[in-house]
Amino acid sequence: MRPYARTPWRALRQVVADVLAVVLVYVAVRVANAVYDATLRLAEPGRRLAQTGTDLGENLRQAADRVGRLPLVGDEVRGPLDRAGQAAASLVRVGEEQQAAVGHLATLLAVLVVAFPVLVLLVTWLPLRLRFARRAGAAQRFLDSGADLDLFALRAMAHQPLHMLARVSDDPAGAWRRGDAPVVHELAVLELRSVGLKPPRLG
Repeated sequence: MRPYARTPWRALRQVVADVLAVVLVYVAVRVANAVYDATLRLAEPGRRLAQTGTDLGENLRQAADRVGRLPLVGDEVRGPLDRAGQAAASLVRVGEEQQAAVGHLATLLAVLVVAFPVLVLLVTWLPLRLRFARRAGAAQRFLDSGADLDLFALRAMAHQPLHMLARVSDDPAGAWRRGDAPVVHELAVLELRSVGLKPPRLG
């Protein structure tokens, strides 16, 4: 396969298109990172809730330990404190679940931001580039093998617009059948340029 044309202007357009494709992916990745970071900020209330639950639970545990050492009433007073500590633990779980949910959302949004332009490129830019590379590579193999230009002239009559053929000859098919070398060459030039190749000089 030949990735780039040998004609300067078409090759330049292909290079520009490829650079733009790379820039588009790069920008999408940067935007995805920004979206990911911004979304993660939504997890701050969950982090605070979890930290509050942790601190409250630790304070209640310490208080329960102190009260539990009191004679006579220690066990009775400790019970409510232990239950309050369990409630504080539930705050920690809620905060952690909220952080996990925000993390999943941030990842999903980042993937979507990157996936959209990549899918657009896969559907539009990549098939065109691959098709060009296959066509140009196959045509170049014929040229490299020393094949004459009749094949390309015939393909030009099958594929090129009629107004383009009319510029070459009023009767391109007849000229091709007669083996009119200048007309055959001009027809081949049309076809080869359509695949981004330079035709050999007319000998």
